[in-house]
Amino acid sequence: MSDSLVRHEKWDDIEREAVTGDIARRLFTGDRMMLAQVFLEKGAVVPKHSHENEQLTWIMEGALRFWIGNEGEPGYEERIVSAGEVMYIPSNVPHKAEALEDTLDVDVFSPPRQDWLDGTDSYFQDR
Repeated sequence: MSDSLVRHEKWDDIEREAVTGDIARRLFTGDRMMLAQVFLEKGAVVPKHSHENEQLTWIMEGALRFWIGNEGEPGYEERIVSAGEVMYIPSNVPHKAEALEDTLDVDVFSPPRQDWLDGTDSYFQDR
Protein backbone atom coordinates (compact mmCIF):
# COMPACT_ATOMS: atom_id res chain seq x y z
CA MET A 1 0.00 0.00 0.00
CA SER A 2 1.33 3.41 -0.91
CA ASP A 3 1.65 6.07 1.81
CA SER A 4 0.07 8.54 -0.63
CA LEU A 5 -3.30 6.89 0.05
CA VAL A 6 -3.11 7.52 3.80
CA ARG A 7 -4.51 10.85 5.05
CA HIS A 8 -4.00 12.41 8.47
CA GLU A 9 -5.62 15.66 9.58
CA LYS A 10 -6.49 17.57 12.75
CA TRP A 11 -10.22 18.14 13.22
CA ASP A 12 -9.54 21.84 13.83
CA ASP A 13 -7.90 22.09 10.38
CA ILE A 14 -11.03 20.77 8.63
CA GLU A 15 -13.48 23.45 7.56
CA ARG A 16 -16.56 23.71 9.76
CA GLU A 17 -19.58 23.93 7.45
CA ALA A 18 -22.74 25.73 8.60
CA VAL A 19 -25.70 23.49 7.75
CA THR A 20 -28.39 25.68 9.38
CA GLY A 21 -28.28 28.52 11.90
CA ASP A 22 -27.96 26.01 14.75
CA ILE A 23 -26.23 22.98 13.13
CA ALA A 24 -22.68 22.74 11.76
CA ARG A 25 -20.42 19.86 10.74
CA ARG A 26 -16.93 18.77 9.73
CA LEU A 27 -16.42 15.82 7.37
CA PHE A 28 -13.55 13.38 6.90
CA THR A 29 -14.18 10.90 4.09
CA GLY A 30 -12.56 7.78 2.74
CA ASP A 31 -13.60 5.69 -0.25
CA ARG A 32 -16.24 3.64 1.58
CA MET A 33 -16.90 5.48 4.84
CA MET A 34 -17.37 8.97 6.25
CA LEU A 35 -16.67 10.38 9.69
CA ALA A 36 -18.52 13.56 10.69
CA GLN A 37 -18.43 15.85 13.69
CA VAL A 38 -21.90 17.38 14.06
CA PHE A 39 -22.40 20.42 16.30
CA LEU A 40 -26.00 21.10 17.39
CA GLU A 41 -27.17 23.97 19.56
CA LYS A 42 -29.85 23.22 22.15
CA GLY A 43 -33.22 23.01 20.37
CA ALA A 44 -31.71 22.28 16.94
CA VAL A 45 -33.77 19.82 14.90
CA VAL A 46 -32.56 17.39 12.27
CA PRO A 47 -35.75 16.85 10.24
CA LYS A 48 -37.10 13.37 9.56
CA HIS A 49 -35.20 11.68 6.76
CA SER A 50 -33.75 8.34 5.72
CA HIS A 51 -30.77 7.27 3.63
CA GLU A 52 -29.19 4.15 2.20
CA ASN A 53 -26.15 4.65 4.43
CA GLU A 54 -25.69 2.72 7.64
CA GLN A 55 -25.09 5.17 10.49
CA LEU A 56 -23.27 4.96 13.81
CA THR A 57 -23.86 7.91 16.15
CA TRP A 58 -21.60 8.55 19.15
CA ILE A 59 -22.63 11.40 21.45
CA MET A 60 -19.49 13.08 22.75
CA GLU A 61 -21.20 15.93 24.64
CA GLY A 62 -24.86 16.72 25.27
CA ALA A 63 -27.88 14.61 24.34
CA LEU A 64 -30.16 14.00 21.36
CA ARG A 65 -33.77 12.81 21.35
CA PHE A 66 -34.40 10.54 18.36
CA TRP A 67 -37.68 9.54 16.76
CA ILE A 68 -37.03 6.32 14.86
CA GLY A 69 -39.35 4.81 12.26
CA ASN A 70 -42.79 6.04 11.24
CA GLU A 71 -45.26 6.96 13.97
CA GLY A 72 -48.06 4.41 14.25
CA GLU A 73 -46.04 1.68 12.53
CA PRO A 74 -44.35 -1.32 14.17
CA GLY A 75 -40.85 -0.52 15.38
CA TYR A 76 -41.53 3.20 15.96
CA GLU A 77 -39.76 4.48 19.05
CA GLU A 78 -38.47 7.57 20.78
CA ARG A 79 -35.02 7.31 22.33
CA ILE A 80 -32.64 9.67 24.15
CA VAL A 81 -28.94 9.16 23.42
CA SER A 82 -26.61 10.93 25.85
CA ALA A 83 -22.88 11.66 26.15
CA GLY A 84 -20.84 8.47 26.12
CA GLU A 85 -23.53 6.46 24.31
CA VAL A 86 -23.60 5.08 20.78
CA MET A 87 -26.45 4.07 18.49
CA TYR A 88 -26.68 2.20 15.19
CA ILE A 89 -29.27 3.19 12.56
CA PRO A 90 -29.67 0.66 9.71
CA SER A 91 -30.09 1.64 6.06
CA ASN A 92 -33.35 3.33 5.04
CA VAL A 93 -34.76 3.70 8.59
CA PRO A 94 -36.57 7.06 8.92
CA HIS A 95 -35.31 9.15 11.84
CA LYS A 96 -35.47 12.66 13.29
CA ALA A 97 -33.43 14.22 16.11
CA GLU A 98 -33.59 17.19 18.46
CA ALA A 99 -30.72 18.50 20.60
CA LEU A 100 -31.80 18.53 24.25
CA GLU A 101 -28.71 20.60 25.06
CA ASP A 102 -25.69 21.86 23.13
CA THR A 103 -24.41 18.63 21.57
CA LEU A 104 -21.35 17.30 19.75
CA ASP A 105 -21.93 14.00 18.03
CA VAL A 106 -19.66 11.94 15.85
CA ASP A 107 -21.38 10.07 13.02
CA VAL A 108 -19.92 7.32 10.87
CA PHE A 109 -21.62 6.57 7.55
CA SER A 110 -21.03 3.74 5.14
CA PRO A 111 -20.97 4.42 2.28
CA PRO A 112 -20.21 8.17 2.54
CA ARG A 113 -23.24 10.51 2.43
CA GLN A 114 -23.09 11.77 -1.15
CA ASP A 115 -25.86 14.29 -0.39
CA TRP A 116 -23.64 15.86 2.29
CA LEU A 117 -20.68 15.98 -0.07
CA ASP A 118 -22.53 17.56 -3.00
CA GLY A 119 -24.91 19.79 -1.00
CA THR A 120 -28.17 18.07 -1.97
CA ASP A 121 -29.21 17.36 1.65
CA SER A 122 -32.28 19.57 1.23
CA TYR A 123 -34.20 17.91 4.10
CA PHE A 124 -32.46 20.41 6.43
CA GLN A 125 -34.28 23.25 4.63
CA ASP A 126 -37.66 21.46 4.59
CA ARG A 127 -38.42 21.93 8.28
